[in-house]
This record gives sequence, C-alpha cells and structure tokens, in this order.
Amino acid sequence: MRYAQIVIGPAGSGKSTYCTEMQRHGENTRRTIHIVNLDPAAEAFDYNPSIDIRDLIHVDDAMEDEEMHYGPNGALVFCMEFLLDNMSWLEDQLGEDDDDYFIFDCPGQIELFTHLNIMRRLVDALQLCNFRLCAVFLLDSHFMLNSASFISASMAALSAITCLEVTFISVLSKIDLLSKNSKKQLERYLEPDVTDLCANNSLVLSNSKWNEKHQKLTETIGRVLEDFSLIKFVPLNIRDEESLAHILLMVDNCIQFGEDKDVKVAEFDEPDEDEGDDGYGEEV
Repeated sequence: MRYAQIVIGPAGSGKSTYCTEMQRHGENTRRTIHIVNLDPAAEAFDYNPSIDIRDLIHVDDAMEDEEMHYGPNGALVFCMEFLLDNMSWLEDQLGEDDDDYFIFDCPGQIELFTHLNIMRRLVDALQLCNFRLCAVFLLDSHFMLNSASFISASMAALSAITCLEVTFISVLSKIDLLSKNSKKQLERYLEPDVTDLCANNSLVLSNSKWNEKHQKLTETIGRVLEDFSLIKFVPLNIRDEESLAHILLMVDNCIQFGEDKDVKVAEFDEPDEDEGDDGYGEEV
C-alpha cells in the first residue's frame, strides 16, 4: 500500500509553499516525503520534486504548437489530458515501493477539480496503482473574512469533494499573514453557526436587490452545510511546526498511514502490591 496527498486549490492559495514546508517538516522528523509537480506551467518552487510533469510536457509545448493554437488555460488542460493518456510514464516514475508517501502539487486552474473530470481520472488511476489518497483543498484565509466569502468557499470545496470522491480536508492557508483583527474575525468561520452567518450577511446587504431575491437560497445552502457538517476549515500557519504536524496527522488518519505497522508496547515494571501502583506509575 502507498499513500498520497492531492493538493488542490485556486491559484495563489499557497499549494507549492505547503508542499515545500511539508517536505521540510518530513526531513526534520526523519520522514521521507516525495513531491510530484503536476503543474506544467510552474516557473519556480522551493521544494525538490521527485517527479516533474515538465519532464513529460510543458505548457509552452502546447501553446507554441502551430496546429493547436491554445491559450494558457486551454494549453494547461491539454497537458493534463496528455498526462492521463501517458499514465505509464507517471507509473514508471512512481515506482512500486510499498509505504511510499507522495504529495502531488496540482495546478491552480479551479475547473480541473470542480467541473472537469481530469483530476477525477487521475485519482482513479492512482487508486489502481494501490494508493490511498486524501485531497487537501487549500484556500487563502484572506478570502474568508465575511459571510458571503465563507458560503462561496464552502461551495467551492463541496464541488471539489463531489468531483474527486476521496477523503478530503479543507485548509485555510496564510494564517501567519493575517493581522490580529483579521485572525479574530476568522475564528467565527472555524466553528461556524451558518444560520447566524447568513442572517449577518442579510443585514450587511439589506439594501441589495440581489440579496432580497436570493437570501432564502443562501439560507438554505447554509442550513445544508450546517445540518450535514459537510465542510469544516482547518487553519494552517505554515511557519508553525505544530500546525504542520496537526495537518499531517489529520491526513495520515484519513489515509490510515502507519496503522499497519507494528505497535511498540511500553514495558512497565510489575507494581508492588504494598504500594498500590495501578501499573501506570500512579498511586491508586
């Protein structure tokens, strides 16, 4: 069995930085984490990729082709489809070693994981290669400081969940860049009362014709999110080792990483009957 994170999210949400810091955190904790760059348009990143899609195809290859005449977005979609048509290349690059841990750094073109089936096909292909997968959806926390943005972000995350159909964690990135006031504002969206947020949004937009027409729809969406606990965002301070470890532990639990390893059982001295020790070093 092998394990992997699929890191997705809008452009600028901090995906490559997340991968860099996770790789560094792994090195600090004596854990090998392989990074796979799946962005054919990437110009630079700080991590050391074990596999790079640009060795197979680059977005410039599609854009410069005289027959296809693709723009940047179309060229990126073409590159991802080219990868899927040449999965044998990726399979050879991944190898067959058990217990490998990979993080796939995906492009930031949001339609790839919201309404196109490209990322879903990649997920299916990786599962056939014996991977347990968890999608990590990153969103810039600066866009989560009002009720309307919270609803919008929740729907984007929900769309990605529906498309990929794998275990899923929604992460708010760039917490370390928020002001103290913004961090306080953000707290209400980590354990949200969606009904209250929708009501607050109604007050803010009370003079809006759009709000008057669609407020019931917004409230219904809010109730669905709250009643079924569909989305919960986890904050990530990329500069905090404990925050990184917390996210990594959540992912590991989702994909059951390490659960099949031998458990080291602590050895305890037999308690002295006269002392009344309970076996854990505590007096009864």
